[in-house]
Amino acid sequence: MRKKKNLVPRMERCAACLVQEPYEMPGTWREKLMPEARELRLELGCGKGRFTMGVAQAEPDVLFVAVEVVPDAMVVAMERCTAAGLSNVFFVSANADQLPLFFAPGEVDCIYLNFSDPWPSKRHAKRRLTHGNFLKLYRKVLKEGGQIQFKTDNQPLFEFSVEEIPRFGFTLSEVTRDLHANGPVGVMTDYEAKFHEQGLPINRLVATMVPWEEPAEEEKPAPAETAEK
Repeated sequence: MRKKKNLVPRMERCAACLVQEPYEMPGTWREKLMPEARELRLELGCGKGRFTMGVAQAEPDVLFVAVEVVPDAMVVAMERCTAAGLSNVFFVSANADQLPLFFAPGEVDCIYLNFSDPWPSKRHAKRRLTHGNFLKLYRKVLKEGGQIQFKTDNQPLFEFSVEEIPRFGFTLSEVTRDLHANGPVGVMTDYEAKFHEQGLPINRLVATMVPWEEPAEEEKPAPAETAEK
C-alpha cells in the first residue's frame, strides 16, 4: 500500500478509537473501554476495515479490538468506524506476536483471521497466522471454549490450517471450501467481496479451544564418547 502523506493528521482525527498503550491494558479492556460488553473479540489484520465496521455494527454489545501492522490501511478502517459513529471498536497498531503482552489469560472470547498473508514458501511457514507458534499464543489469551474464525481464498493455506490447528488443542467445525456457494454469507472483507465478484471460492472454518498440554520435547541423546587415541 502506498504511504499516505497525510497519515498523521488523519490518525489524529480518529484518536478516540486508537489504543496508544496496549501494554497497559491486560485484564482491563472491558473495564476501561466498554464495561457493559458481553464479549471481547479480536481481529488480526483488519486491513481497511470493511469487516471490522460490519461486525461492530451488527453486534453493538460486543467490544471489538482490531490489530493491524500497516498504519496506512488501519487509518482507513478507523475512519470508516468513526464515520459510522461506532463506540464498540478500537484499534491497535502492532504485530500478532504481541498479543500475550496486551491481553490477560482468558480475556478474549474470539479471534478473527481474515485473508491473512499465506506465506506460500515452506521456509516461511512459521509466519502464517495459523502456524502452531501463533496458535500457542492465541491459547494464552483465549478463554476455554473460545474460538478462532478463519477465512481465506488461498487453498494451500486452508489445507495447511485444517491439519495444523487441531494439533494445538482446537476442534474444527463449520469447515467449508465454498462459503458463498448459495449466496453471500455474513460480513465480508474488502478482499472477500472482490474475490466473490470474481467467482473465486472462499474457505472458512471455526476452531474451538479445548484443554490441551503441549507435548514434552524429546531429549536428544548425548553424543557418544570417543576413545582417546
